[in-house]
Amino acid sequence: MNENIRILRPFFRGLPIVIASVIIAVLIAKKYLNYVTPMYESTAKLKLADIQEGVPSANLFKDLDVFASANKIATEIEVLKSKNLIQKSVSDLSFSVEIYRKGDFVDTELYDNSPILIQAFFTSPKAFDKRYQVQVINDKSFLFSNPGSTQHIKGEFGKVLTIEFGKVLITKNESFLKSKKNAQLIDNYEFECLSEEKLLEKITKNLDIVSVDKDVPVIRINLKSNVPEKAALFVNKLAENYIQDYIENKYKAANITVDFLKNEIQGANKKLVNSEKDIQNYRDTKNIINIRQETETDLRKISQLKIQQTNIKMNLDAIKDLNKYIAQGKNNYLDLAVNFEAFTDLLSTEMVKNIKKLQAEKKDLLLTYTLENEKVQVVDAKLKDLIDYQIESIKNTEKNLQIKYDELSSDINEAEKVFIGLPEKEKILTTLNREFNLYEKNYNFLNEKRIEAEIAKSAKIAFHKIISPAEISKTPVSPIRSIIIIIAAFLGFLGSVLLIYVVHFIKAKVNDVFTIEKNSTIPVVLTTPFLKDNIENVFLKDCIQLELKGVIADKNIISITSFDQAKDHLFHSYNFYNALKVQGKKILVMDATGQLEGNVDPADYLNFSEAKYMRFTKSHFTDEIKTRMEAVDLCIVHNQAIQDDKLALLFMSIANQNLFVLDSRKTSEKTVIKIEALRDEFHLPNLWFILNKDGYNPSLIYELKKTINRFRNK
Repeated sequence: MNENIRILRPFFRGLPIVIASVIIAVLIAKKYLNYVTPMYESTAKLKLADIQEGVPSANLFKDLDVFASANKIATEIEVLKSKNLIQKSVSDLSFSVEIYRKGDFVDTELYDNSPILIQAFFTSPKAFDKRYQVQVINDKSFLFSNPGSTQHIKGEFGKVLTIEFGKVLITKNESFLKSKKNAQLIDNYEFECLSEEKLLEKITKNLDIVSVDKDVPVIRINLKSNVPEKAALFVNKLAENYIQDYIENKYKAANITVDFLKNEIQGANKKLVNSEKDIQNYRDTKNIINIRQETETDLRKISQLKIQQTNIKMNLDAIKDLNKYIAQGKNNYLDLAVNFEAFTDLLSTEMVKNIKKLQAEKKDLLLTYTLENEKVQVVDAKLKDLIDYQIESIKNTEKNLQIKYDELSSDINEAEKVFIGLPEKEKILTTLNREFNLYEKNYNFLNEKRIEAEIAKSAKIAFHKIISPAEISKTPVSPIRSIIIIIAAFLGFLGSVLLIYVVHFIKAKVNDVFTIEKNSTIPVVLTTPFLKDNIENVFLKDCIQLELKGVIADKNIISITSFDQAKDHLFHSYNFYNALKVQGKKILVMDATGQLEGNVDPADYLNFSEAKYMRFTKSHFTDEIKTRMEAVDLCIVHNQAIQDDKLALLFMSIANQNLFVLDSRKTSEKTVIKIEALRDEFHLPNLWFILNKDGYNPSLIYELKKTINRFRNK
């Protein structure tokens, strides 16, 4: 805790300087703020079209921006930063001429608040980016001067002034002068015509375009300017031109696409017509109406013919078998059991019945008559007619079935000829149909896109929109007065504290006992505070302490010394003498400086400051002291300063006890080290330190006053 207090002592001592530094820094900051040009910022927020969400995803407008790729925020930011877009925005605004009201320390740009209007027509690039002076001398005329020139050209408002590299027209801003009652026309002005490069550089340097969030399609456009109206106008104009540029690009793209699609549609239409003609010609050539239906019909026809052929084939085979059977049993026809399964017409059935009837009748007649009987022969004749007819009928039926079978076979063969080359027809027709379908699909697709492109061409709208237009800022964003004042105060505080501690450590004085003990093994026997009154009591107390520590003892020779000047320990020599006298002791004072002469009882005083004593040796002084010590209790030597280096070390070697006075405000820290070195070198006996003005920290203002008074007295 004591160590912390010791460190803070220089700060508390220099507190007035700290306060003064802070006040001065704040005043300088305020003065600076009065002359610095404030910067204003305007911000506009622009929402980008999102195809996946919002209005563009609605069914009505779903494909309105079909030619626009998905919005990339970073890409759109770079578009906004593009030179072409910024250049277009600047050209729409009157930023090329800057008019300033000239002041003693700072020039103020006027813009819309200018009492004069200036139009410049330069023929050389050298005339741009220079400050021209205009001094209005009255409400009709002015003085014009080129940059760096002391010559003035007199001109009149409303008349063109011809200068080097061009012409200038200066007029009064009547609307402003009428709107402002206290408007001042007569004044000193400057104007600068900015080149395109410098104007773009000036805008780009203060332009900041960022996204609100990487996943949110909202862009923030910021511009800083010393004129708030400029910042707001440019930001809004840039956002408007971005949207307008988007619409124009979309319209151009749609227009180009429509023209392209129309040409493509014409080509696709020709190919489609040719494909249709190829299909028609092929169908006409091959007599194809519907190859599938025709194939199915022919297959069905062949199938039916083959069914008929099969049926006839079965009947024909049955007739052949029957005919063969009858032919084998022709002589015994009546004994045959004919299978009429395939010969079942009604006539044959009836004839078989008649034969059987005649056969039965013959059998009956044979019971009565013989074979030669006329009746029997009539019956045989009838049977023979029927049997012959039956046999001939079977032969005719076989022939008829054979003819039918042959005709069906011929028909089937003819019908199957239709399928000859059918796969090739199908292949060719499929190829032709595929080409036709491809051209038709391409034609339909192009027509759909043409309609979409024409919709996009007709709809001159964009889904980008300004959700927060820029407004004219009333409060500057820089400099921020409160922050600058706080920083100035802090820097003043920090600088003054650093200065105090730098001076403190450069001076490196013996400030306290800790510093002495840190640098030396010589003990501190006493610490004396800064005294203005009650001095005697303090020194009486110190004498008692010295007596208890064995410094003050009977017949001791006590040397009191300091390093820089003898007057640094004069206070202690004189007051120790008085305190010991008050205690009733007989004191001998040996003064090596002559400073105590007249302040000490002459009977107790020896003055060794004269030049003759410089020839004395240690033995001379020792003998003199021994002679006088017989009648006194103590001897106090008011020694010279070590810095004088005449008799100081000699008297210190003679003394029994050496009190070395260190001043906390004057004695350097390195002095402690020097004294210890002297003690070791010259074997000085019983050396003690006394710290004078212990704990004394006068303010720097007090020290400053004291120094001023010292110089004034001199």
